[in-house]
Amino acid sequence: MSAIHPTAVIHPQAKLGEGCEIGPYCVIGGQVELGPRCRLHSHVVIDGHTRLGADNELFPFASIGFKTQDLKWKGGVTRTEIGDHNTFREHVTVHSATSDGDATVIGSHNNLLAYAHVAHDCRLGSHIVMSNVGTLAGHVVVEDHAIVGGLAAVHQFCRIGRMSIIGGCSKVVQDVPPFMMADGNPASTRTVNKVGMERNGISDEAQAAIRQAFKILFREGLTITNALAQIEKDVADLPELRHLVQFVRASERGIGK
Repeated sequence: MSAIHPTAVIHPQAKLGEGCEIGPYCVIGGQVELGPRCRLHSHVVIDGHTRLGADNELFPFASIGFKTQDLKWKGGVTRTEIGDHNTFREHVTVHSATSDGDATVIGSHNNLLAYAHVAHDCRLGSHIVMSNVGTLAGHVVVEDHAIVGGLAAVHQFCRIGRMSIIGGCSKVVQDVPPFMMADGNPASTRTVNKVGMERNGISDEAQAAIRQAFKILFREGLTITNALAQIEKDVADLPELRHLVQFVRASERGIGK
C-alpha cells in the first residue's frame, strides 16, 4: 500500500508502485508511472508520459515530465524515462522531449541538487552529480560518473564524458572528454580528473595512460586527428583509452581545448 497525504492530487489513471509515499500538495498526472518505494516529500508535480523506476526521492517543488520549452514542439507523444535510486532536490526541473516518439532519459543513482535543470531530449547515464543550479540545454549527453559544478551551463548538443568534472560557473560550449576536468568561460580542458578516477577504481596503469593521452591531446599543439593517431600508436591499448579516443573522434562540436 502507498501512503498518500489527503491533500495530494493524483489522477485516477496514474500508476503507483507498492510502498510509494506521496506528501502534501503533490500533483501526479494521468500518464505517470511510479515504481516501488518512490518518495515525494511535498509540492512535487509530475506530469506527461513519465515513468520513474524504484526508490526515487523527490523534494519540494521538483517538476518532472512537463512539455519541452523548445519552440519547435509541434505536439505528439513525448516521454520522460527515469531509472532507479535517483534524488531530485528542491526545484529541480526535468522536461520531456520535443518530437513525437522521443524521450528525455535519466539513468539510475543520480543526484540532482537544488534548481538543477535537465532540458528536452537530454540523455543522462548513472551515478551523475549535478550541483546546485547546474543547467543542461537540450540534447545534451552526460556519461556515467560525471559531475556538473554549481551554476555551470552546458550548451545544446554537447557531450559530457565519463568521469569528467565541470567547474562551478563554467560555460560549456564544446564536448568535455572523459576523465578530464573542464573549467572557465568558455570552458577548456585543464587536466585529468585524478580524484574522480581514483574514487571510481580506475587502475594505476589506466590513469597513467590517460595522463599521457592528455599531454598529447592538449599540450603538444597537434591537430585532433594527429593527436589521436599518436595516442593509438604510443599509449597502452586499454579500455579507458579506447573510450577516450572514440569519444573525441565522434565529437561534432569539438572538444574544449
